[in-house]
Amino acid sequence: MSQLQRDPSQGHTRNKSSVTRASRPRSSTKGPLGTEEFVASLIASRSPSDLLSDPLSSPSTPQPVQLSPAAQPPGRSASSAHPRHAASSPIPQVGEARPKDFSFLLRPEIYHPLTPLNVPLAFRNSPKKPDPTAPLEQLLERGHFRAAAIAAVQELTGSGAGGGVDPQDADRIFRLLYTRLACLTLIDSTPLAAQEVKALEDLNNIRTYVDETTGEHLVPWELRVLNVRLQALGFGDPRRAVMSYHELAREARDHASKASARHDNSAREMWRARLHDLGIRVAGALIEMDDLSGAAHHLSSLRDRGDGKLSLSKALLWLHLGDAEKARRCARQCSEDAVDTENIILALCDMADAEYEAALEKWQGLKDSLEGDEMVGVNKAVCLLYLGRMHEGREILEGLVNSGLSSHTLLFNLSTVYELCTEKNRNLKMKLADRVAGMEESPTGWEKLNADFKL
Repeated sequence: MSQLQRDPSQGHTRNKSSVTRASRPRSSTKGPLGTEEFVASLIASRSPSDLLSDPLSSPSTPQPVQLSPAAQPPGRSASSAHPRHAASSPIPQVGEARPKDFSFLLRPEIYHPLTPLNVPLAFRNSPKKPDPTAPLEQLLERGHFRAAAIAAVQELTGSGAGGGVDPQDADRIFRLLYTRLACLTLIDSTPLAAQEVKALEDLNNIRTYVDETTGEHLVPWELRVLNVRLQALGFGDPRRAVMSYHELAREARDHASKASARHDNSAREMWRARLHDLGIRVAGALIEMDDLSGAAHHLSSLRDRGDGKLSLSKALLWLHLGDAEKARRCARQCSEDAVDTENIILALCDMADAEYEAALEKWQGLKDSLEGDEMVGVNKAVCLLYLGRMHEGREILEGLVNSGLSSHTLLFNLSTVYELCTEKNRNLKMKLADRVAGMEESPTGWEKLNADFKL
């Protein structure tokens, strides 16, 4: 209990302040994958080059934050400091913005080591194997995502040859962190990314992540969006992803309205596109929660932008739920500019109904209009496989590989065909890995995993 003391100068009693320890502010509750194959097709599909595009192009701009005056130590003012100390450590003026310190993101213990054991030997021993000293930009251009993820951490922690990062250089820190997390997802190491993203804590903390001078959020939009799903995975709470996407959508809607008010059409379209993308991601989060009916209801409330992507997402969901008739209704909703999307949905519906002859005819027609499209070729090969024309399907898949294509879906399906053709399929898979390892490097990714070849 505090003791009462008499203050002679004031003539009243006051409580003597008790001595307490300064407590750390309570951390906000955090909370990111399941149904990987379907969610990947439903959530606005993005190529590796899209995922690794410049994340700092258009940072969001919340309202400016008022900075409270800096508290002075009791009995000591700025003017009473020794001149020599004042020169070496200037005290910020009242209302002056202090530079943000992000040294808490540069600690080496945050980041996990990456092992190459899940990479086929053909890639580990290839002459195209990346040079560890190559610049990060060159690694990304050549599709060496594992090496890029390692290089990003070396720059962040100062363990590389180029030295460390200035803890106050927010642009570079968040660019490197986005590259690290995006590359981890591209090399199928999403669980590691979900653990490392926890270091960001709450991105809604304006004291940490908002510039007091401009009011702009220091974290690029792409990293904020990626952070939502990864944190939901990392904390095992998929519901937080839905809520966080809605918070970002509220911000995007506000920016779109402000852009319309000032007649900035390019900014308005950018924020509208981001808002549409968030709507698709909410559906993906609901699917990960196994709320498929909720995801279908949510998608039905979204507007198609005329490119047919939303109609395709709806159709894929209905096919996942086993309702081919509702999927066909989605095809009829496609605009005249999305005829190919309509035919794709109808072909998928035929395959869902085991009408492979009709589906094969549709895929053949799409092949003429979408020359060289990998998705069309793979689905055509699958139809041939179910019709018992395995060798024709194998020739199509191998032809796609020979043309320089090497997606996970293509390689996995071709490896499955090898398993159906012969019991001695491992040699065929190893030769396929050698062939892919000899391909030219590209921004879409060069290095593959054992899982791609079912090894």
